[in-house]
Amino acid sequence: MLKVGIIGVGTVGASVANILRDNKNIITARAGIEIEPVLGVVSNLGKNRNVSIKLSDNIDDVLEDDSIDIIVELMGGIDKPNEIVRKALSKGKAVVTANKALLAYHRYELQELAGDIPFEFEAAVAGGIPIINALRDGLSANNILSIQGIMNGTCNYMLTRMIHDGIDYDSILKESQELGYAEADPTFDVGGFDAAHKLLILGSIAYGIDAKPEDILIEGIENISKEDILFAKEFEYSIKLLGIAKKVGNEIELRVHPVLIPEDKMIAKVDGVMNGISVFGDKVGETMFYGAGAGGDATASAVVANIIDIARKGKGSPMLGFEKQPGGSISLMSKDNIQTKYYLRLEVADKSGTLAKIATILGDNSISIEAMMQKPLKNKNANLLLTTHTSMEKDILKAISELENSGVVVSKPAMIRIEE
Repeated sequence: MLKVGIIGVGTVGASVANILRDNKNIITARAGIEIEPVLGVVSNLGKNRNVSIKLSDNIDDVLEDDSIDIIVELMGGIDKPNEIVRKALSKGKAVVTANKALLAYHRYELQELAGDIPFEFEAAVAGGIPIINALRDGLSANNILSIQGIMNGTCNYMLTRMIHDGIDYDSILKESQELGYAEADPTFDVGGFDAAHKLLILGSIAYGIDAKPEDILIEGIENISKEDILFAKEFEYSIKLLGIAKKVGNEIELRVHPVLIPEDKMIAKVDGVMNGISVFGDKVGETMFYGAGAGGDATASAVVANIIDIARKGKGSPMLGFEKQPGGSISLMSKDNIQTKYYLRLEVADKSGTLAKIATILGDNSISIEAMMQKPLKNKNANLLLTTHTSMEKDILKAISELENSGVVVSKPAMIRIEE
């Protein structure tokens, strides 16, 4: 029998305990050994957890119990969980975590500490979608050319409602908070940070790249307007918050931001609170993974799958299966050197010479216009909406700064990157 201790018996932790109880027979058959949750650690013993396992408010009751084989860490945060996971691994206990923030900052040193001790984290990315095992196992014959992922259900729900129902950002944020999709302080979700933590985990598996959130481009959806939505519809785009990992030579792009993406792409059709991740392999082509990205049962399903995996293998899976690739070392691409197409929204003075000045500024920065649309405003200005051919990030940022100070652009320009 394998005994499991759960640190953090909230929505997901309670679901893990209940799945192990409710599906005990089939889990035993698939694991080849009986798996028993024996102890849960909580901060408040007075709160009803709807679980049948014994509860404690002392973490050491789990860590110091030599009979417990597997620790499930579901408490959230970074520093305290890092301390707990380190202690568990040092005692030879297998660890399963769903803690994306912990992994975004400490995945390398924890994996190194783990060695052959199982250290699993499928639930840390996209809830119940088995994307980590897909990258490690199912796609292991491929060089991963790129990953594009909708990995935050809150943002995807908000953008879906904005696109299909015409709701403005402030209204849909309030609705999302009332529905429980967004927190009272929604910054972690709508600012792109949640998706960035998940992208860094996938990037480390696919490319062996050791990057932290501070190293990569992260933008949220806070500035998406109705005008942007209308433009997207006019030119047959959808707007999604994507986490993007892409191999360009021996460099890796890692970035999270809203994108305009053709509406006929598979990932553009992922709506509501669902998650979707598209992976391009050099041999298999595109594979698409779709499913629930959050929720107690979906996330717990991935946690239990890791527990079963540990029972079967008895040792850890390497986190970094691709880090020693032939052909030179892999490095993180500078944000300035990212190349893509861009959409710009400019509120401009509706007067002679405006377009010429804008075109000159863009041209001087090696940026050419692909498509353009002008919408008059009530204040005698106009919204100029345009897309560019492929340009460099540093060039578009310099052009935006010059446009803002040009005298013909009357408010801060808005920009969304385009992925085709």
